[in-house]
This record gives sequence, structure tokens and C-alpha cells, in this order.
Amino acid sequence: MEQERGRFITLEGVDGAGKSTQIPVIAEAIQQKGKNLVMTREPGGTELGEKIRSLLLNDPMSVKCEMLLMFASREQNLSEVIRPAVESGKWVLCDRFTDASYAYQCAGRMQPKEYVDTLVRFVHPDIEPDLTIIFDLNVEEASKRLGNNADRFESEEISFHKRVREEYLRLARENPNRYFVVDASQPIEVISELLRRKIASWD
Repeated sequence: MEQERGRFITLEGVDGAGKSTQIPVIAEAIQQKGKNLVMTREPGGTELGEKIRSLLLNDPMSVKCEMLLMFASREQNLSEVIRPAVESGKWVLCDRFTDASYAYQCAGRMQPKEYVDTLVRFVHPDIEPDLTIIFDLNVEEASKRLGNNADRFESEEISFHKRVREEYLRLARENPNRYFVVDASQPIEVISELLRRKIASWD
């Protein structure tokens, strides 16, 4: 009997939108469905990926170098964590994935979309998220939520983050079947309940 494929869920949004606060809520909702859950993040998710993450968040680099390192971390995460888990029937919850490259490197850094398209074809032409939850919040409010220890991305200008947000919303408009946009300005418990209901009803 062929193994039933697992599900691949990703979380996206501007920095400060409250994504991290809701990860445990989503994880619990998935487990309450009786699913075997694997959690990961990008950049990172593997020993090598976490080393790359540290470089990306802290070290100055060219835009193309940044893009390539993002996909280097992603390839390792896919090879070690995501593909094996999904193929074995597990559900994967990943904090950011390739949508972040379109939002941050293409829209934020104003690089051609074709660059990321090419890397997608090279690194993961065979897999994309089954569901992407976007935490949407105006960037002024999001910036207020960030602490003082901002990383290289969080410390970018407001205009950068506005482009990032607009790209996420554009992606959601173009493919409403995959994306679920959450108004992240709502109270935390309201968002949590919305997410519990979404996961409970989705498969």
C-alpha cells in the first residue's frame, strides 16, 4: 500500500506581525487532528541551515549572495527535513519558505522575479506548500512590535517592508486557494481561535 503523502504548511508575513506567537497554536491544532508533525524554519532548520541563517541575519552581503544563501539553506532543509517528512506521511510546519524570497529579495530588494523563478526550478520544482498562512499587518504597527535587537532585515527602511507586505498580498490575491490571510492587528486570542478553526477544517 502506497504511503499517504503528508501536508506542507508554511507561515509568512512582515517582521513583527506576530507569526512566532501563533506557531505553538498552529502546531497544537495540527497534532489535535492526530497528525505527526515536524516543525522547521527558514533560513535554518538544519545544522548547516542554522549557520547560514546567522550569516544572513547579521553579515553584510550583496543582494545576489543573500538570495543564493537563502536557497542554499532551503535546499538543505528540503533534503534533510521537508521532503522526507512529507513523503513519509508527516505534516510539516515551516516558518517561512520561498514566498519570503519573492517578498524580501524580489520586492524588498527590487530584484527581478525571474531570479527566484530560476532558483525554484533548480531547487524544488517538485514541491510547494499545500497551505500558506500570511500574517498581515501594516508595517508601522509591525515595526513598533519589534525589539531593539533588530536583525539585518528587521532594521530595513519602512519602504522596504511596505514592498514586502504588498508582495505577500499580491501572491495571496493570485492564488487564493493556497493562501490564508490573517488580519494580524486583531487580539492574540482572536487570531489563535481563527487559526484553530482553519486547521481543524482543512486537510
